[in-house]
Amino acid sequence: RLTQTALLLLALAAPAANADKGKNVLDIKTEITDSSIVFPESYETDTRKMLEGWYMKNYTATDDRYKRQGDVQTDDATIRERLAKLPTLIEMPYNQIVRSYIDRYTQRGRAQVAALLGLNLYYMPIFEQALEQNGLPLELKYLPVIESGLDPNAVSKHGASGLWQFMIGTAKGMGLEVSSLVDERRDPYASSAKAAQYLKDLFATYGDWPLAIAAYNCGPGTVNKALRRAGGDSKNLDFWAIYYYLPEETRGYLPMFIAANYVMNYYPHHNISPVLPTKPLVTDTLMISDRVHFDQISHVLNIPMEELRILNPQFRADIIPGTPERPYTLVLPSQQCHAYLMSEGDILAYEAEKYARRIEVSPGTRPGTALAAQIARQAKVLDGESNFAVVFAAIGITFEESEFFVQEFRRTGAIDRTVLFTNLA
Repeated sequence: RLTQTALLLLALAAPAANADKGKNVLDIKTEITDSSIVFPESYETDTRKMLEGWYMKNYTATDDRYKRQGDVQTDDATIRERLAKLPTLIEMPYNQIVRSYIDRYTQRGRAQVAALLGLNLYYMPIFEQALEQNGLPLELKYLPVIESGLDPNAVSKHGASGLWQFMIGTAKGMGLEVSSLVDERRDPYASSAKAAQYLKDLFATYGDWPLAIAAYNCGPGTVNKALRRAGGDSKNLDFWAIYYYLPEETRGYLPMFIAANYVMNYYPHHNISPVLPTKPLVTDTLMISDRVHFDQISHVLNIPMEELRILNPQFRADIIPGTPERPYTLVLPSQQCHAYLMSEGDILAYEAEKYARRIEVSPGTRPGTALAAQIARQAKVLDGESNFAVVFAAIGITFEESEFFVQEFRRTGAIDRTVLFTNLA
């Protein structure tokens, strides 16, 4: 009976398999469907927190059109045409899966898009610079949109962190520092430089951007395994040909990337207002070779703590652990860099004892030592236990409390206060 059932299933599947073999790559990428869409963790970002963040409040302005007006109904042909017009090196095909992610942004994720557009003003120049220096397509700047929602402090359920969502092992392997005080995965400049380098290496491996992007998400080993399972000549296989051999999360990664490119360019067509800068945030950097707390900088230079954290998210505990051998980069508004240099002594001196790191410590005194010293000061002669009772009574010590000293007296065999209290100390 099992054999008959299996033969029947094979017979039913044969026409579909033969039909797929008859399709070319172009057919697959435009006609592929998937009923089990997996949305990334970045879609669940706390949008309200993003919109009310310090940078958005102080450097950007927009309206609430995304709340007052709904999405504009747009047919497939229009979206397909818009994607085709994007000035990108990486191919942006349209299919039902891409449409699902676009709808997620333009319908349920409208507030998130508004927040992303605001943060885009600060982060995109950093991403573009890193990509340009490595000769990479600039549209890759939208990968952090789907990786972290442009939150440098984002941490995934798997432990990946930062704008580009590096795992600790990958980050350290690429030379990024990860410790209790410093996490360079969260540094927009350092992490963007390493992400561009990693993407460049992946493209050199596959010679195909969609496969390189997939490998960035799930690792080259998983992509290589999918290529082997798909069969045929791997040189003729692309992301869409191995789609169903990839993990569910990775299947949605390239469609999300395409959707992010779409929505970050065509948001006005979906009743989402542009976010405009109200004033420029021009920054500069300093090399800090002393241990400094953000609160010291904030107090002396009158810079909000939140601004210091936004500009320097890599310092996890608000501490810059600089040393002459290992200085760290501090990002400040450009007009404050000169003020820092002029006030460096005041900054380091502000509540220095509170923020100082102890280099050497000694154990505390033994229990009762302070009380013993008080007894020693009041007792003129201690040549026997009878004198203890007199002294204890004089300074209000109970009989139970005095037992400790009596026992010490007996244990040490002290016959005068000098020997006794030297032992007690």
